[in-house]
Amino acid sequence: MAVVDAPPLYQGLGALYERELDAHGVGAVMLTHKWQSADLLAPHSDIDVRVLLRQAPADWEEWNHRLAAAHAAAVRREVSHRRLLEHPPGFAFTVTEADGRLVSSPELATWSLISGSVRDFQRWKSRAQMAPWCAVDERFYRGILQARMGGRYQLAADSTDNVVEDIAAYRRHCVAWHYLAPCWFAAAALATRTRCPGKTAALTQWRPEGLEGYAELFLRHSAHLSGARPRSPRHLLRAAHVALEAAMRRVPDGDRADGQGQEHARTDWVMTAGMLRVRVARWLYYLDPPPGVATEYLVRREAKELRSASQTLTVLAAEETTPAQRLAARMAALIPTGPTTADALRATIARWHQQKTTVQDFLSFTPDDVHL
Repeated sequence: MAVVDAPPLYQGLGALYERELDAHGVGAVMLTHKWQSADLLAPHSDIDVRVLLRQAPADWEEWNHRLAAAHAAAVRREVSHRRLLEHPPGFAFTVTEADGRLVSSPELATWSLISGSVRDFQRWKSRAQMAPWCAVDERFYRGILQARMGGRYQLAADSTDNVVEDIAAYRRHCVAWHYLAPCWFAAAALATRTRCPGKTAALTQWRPEGLEGYAELFLRHSAHLSGARPRSPRHLLRAAHVALEAAMRRVPDGDRADGQGQEHARTDWVMTAGMLRVRVARWLYYLDPPPGVATEYLVRREAKELRSASQTLTVLAAEETTPAQRLAARMAALIPTGPTTADALRATIARWHQQKTTVQDFLSFTPDDVHL
């Protein structure tokens, strides 16, 4: 096992998380997190974990209970973990899926290794960087922009409930690192048709003529290098709006080809399954968090992920003529698409338990079985 060169705080956090997952029998053979080490800015950045398993567990529901218990145990270790470990992992994949190139290349390109095989990880990362640009990339990066641009980003929605120090600094961090930097990252990828590994890399490497000052402003902010008095969050937000309006003029129009071939459908299936595999763990943690941990805002956020999963499964179900399509349709019927509340999540957990066979079959469907 090898922990890579993340900042010391996050190195220790990754090692702790690995120990808790092992102690609770989660069975991870590799842990990664989204974004690069330079993108993790203590004490404000949380760590967004992805779990790699040797094979699908015999009981996904029971596995999720263990994952939720492990996450809660890690959060209880330190008050700061309420923010640093804001939520349980975002995805779970099998090694077979990663080996089979079924994890989305733009997603995998952002990963950093916490623990596991360095050789396997580097092979997957290299292949993700070298894969031909396709519709999966267009959807991934344009989805980042569509979720934030046009007034969709709201600073007030970036909750400070679990932040334990310097609220003003955290709000500046939100503007820079939750709004400007992800959009810059996506714009850089779309403009150059390359998969950027992270936010800092995008701000460093993609600097179109006339935008250098904006890139430097937010890069210096992220590195805490500005010698001047820090800008207020609202002032920084106005600068971000202006910077991104200019940056969007460098982004080409979207590729009109839908690219819904067999390989893209298989990737869509695995990415949707990978996200749904950890949902019950998230819901269990949100509904019964450790004392002092706020999760109401995280409950509300679930609606976006669930709507996306429902839409993808509806497309994959198509005319429901194959076994895979019919399974996708049955799973889609089990996903709530309205606002997410604590009661809605409890009801969904109960419904998934009642329909356990369908859920288990969908979450364990292997890539070679996906004939759409």
